[in-house]
Amino acid sequence: MKRYVPMVAIDVATKAGAVELFDELVDVTPKPIVKIGMEMYYGLGQEIVKEAQKRGFQIFLDLKLYDIPNTVHRAMAAIGRLGIDFTTIHAAGGTEMLTAGLAGLEEGAVEAGVRPAKLLAITQLTSIDDQILHEQQHVDLSLIESVQNYAQLAEGVGLAGVICSARELPAIRQVTRPDFLCITPGIRPSLKVHDDQKRVVTPAQARELGSNGIVVGRPITQSDDPVAAYQQIQQAFLAD
Repeated sequence: MKRYVPMVAIDVATKAGAVELFDELVDVTPKPIVKIGMEMYYGLGQEIVKEAQKRGFQIFLDLKLYDIPNTVHRAMAAIGRLGIDFTTIHAAGGTEMLTAGLAGLEEGAVEAGVRPAKLLAITQLTSIDDQILHEQQHVDLSLIESVQNYAQLAEGVGLAGVICSARELPAIRQVTRPDFLCITPGIRPSLKVHDDQKRVVTPAQARELGSNGIVVGRPITQSDDPVAAYQQIQQAFLAD
């Protein structure tokens, strides 16, 4: 099974803070994938992507697109031209939006002469639990059933995989092909610390459950020694 090096969420407030983390992590072997999310991209745009690319990082641009199909198509074309490696879209937008996003991403990559990024569908955020799903979103399905449904929608239109909690991995594997990617946030070295996440696991548990890749932010970026924190998490996840 394909397993990627951990993806480090660079969720900091400034370009200087991001560049400092890039420079600390750039010489680590194996080099992490860096995740640039909405906070960084909305503040700094393509500039911060290029700073990461200059240092040779693979980039996960996590913008979670969710809009009408035409808008998503055009936005994904712009993302495709950046030459990044992974990006995201909300499965809740439905198959027409997912199909439009995938087409736009591929068209943008072709225009720029770069390899298309892997498109991953958000299933349910790791801050969501069954209570929120039922009482606030008024969804009658269980959380597991909802995640399975979104995974099947994503696979059906040709996406590379999904973003999900590692807790849902066994259920997703039951309904998708073996090479369908499952990338899992909500990773904490200690389960005593959840922050705003509700469905969390350790790096070792993610590995045992069959995650293809883990996304880790604060346990690394807010550590006194980000390199040591990354290496500890990487070893726990990639250990055979």
